[in-house]
Amino acid sequence: MRFSELRCREVVNIKDGCRVGGVADLELDLDECRLEALVVPGKCRFFGLLGRDHDFIIPLKCVVRVGPDILLVDVDLSKVREPCKRKSFFKKS
Repeated sequence: MRFSELRCREVVNIKDGCRVGGVADLELDLDECRLEALVVPGKCRFFGLLGRDHDFIIPLKCVVRVGPDILLVDVDLSKVREPCKRKSFFKKS
């Protein structure tokens, strides 16, 4: 499967049935040449003007099923949340 095919799919958590979001990026282990995790961006705050919530880094072992339209995962979302890197307008000297 190619990343372009995976990127079109929604991620749904089977623990509570909520929609997590869409796959935006992958985390790779270049030493072992394997896929480690899926990166799902957090929800937009106030129409995207105030940035996003923290990203979800979902380990590959938590993926239960890959369907034609969705990815089913079994994960505790509070444990896979990772702060997103914020860009600042002013550089610190």
